[in-house]
Amino acid sequence: MADTAVLRLTAFSDDPEGGNPAGVVLDASELSTEQMQSIAADVGYSETAFLIPHTDVENSYQIRYFTPAAEVAFCGHATIASGVVLGREYGDGVYELSTQAGPVEVDVTVAGENVVATLTSPPTTLAPLDPDLVYDLLDALDWDETALDSRFTPAVGFSGNHHPILVLDSRETLASMDYDFDVLAELMKEHHWTTIQLVYPEEGDPHGRRWHSRNPAPSVGIYEDPATGSAAAALGAYFRETGVYGVGDHVTIFQGDDMGRPSSIMLTIGGSRMKISGTATDIF
Repeated sequence: MADTAVLRLTAFSDDPEGGNPAGVVLDASELSTEQMQSIAADVGYSETAFLIPHTDVENSYQIRYFTPAAEVAFCGHATIASGVVLGREYGDGVYELSTQAGPVEVDVTVAGENVVATLTSPPTTLAPLDPDLVYDLLDALDWDETALDSRFTPAVGFSGNHHPILVLDSRETLASMDYDFDVLAELMKEHHWTTIQLVYPEEGDPHGRRWHSRNPAPSVGIYEDPATGSAAAALGAYFRETGVYGVGDHVTIFQGDDMGRPSSIMLTIGGSRMKISGTATDIF
């Protein structure tokens, strides 16, 4: 295990100072679950991805994702980072990944030094968020109902992980996020939420297809996640089910700006599965 090569990249940015850091182990065939967990804890990023090649099927891998504390079923930014690594190593192609949330296809395009990965998410769904839970969540975030845009109903999107979605009343409200870590973590753990998707449409126009996002994630030990692919896919389910956008529409999500790690996530609305596109760059 001491010789295991861990690649360190930041996803959804071409700047090492932006995006969301992820570890990638290109061949974890010889690693046990305990060893993967130990490596992820040592790396210390929100997720580290471990790829295990399917030797009998070309461009096919099992992929497992570990936070420093536990294994998770799916992670968008670590999948994008893994796709970029596969593109660098093996070139253009469609890579089939087996995750605990189901099969995930990653389409990789290489143009010189530029590698773009597009993942097709696990199936997404949308469920109502109980009004009492809305108040509990707002209270944990130190807001009240005036912080919400009344045009949009809070809900819970699912894309391998559960993400409550709140559309806020202003960009200033989004920027003002400041919450009690332990209080929100307890609420999230109780309801099995991975991150909270807090969003606001640029210029206040929900049809402008440019949204700003913040994702508190104390349930996995992180105050805020700078780029969250699974939450972006869950947001796609919200957009589709509520009629904000239709199948085939493209949406750009800007995340991480308020924490000094700007990220850009391209979301393409699908029927059930969303497409999430981005690049990744090495962290030195």
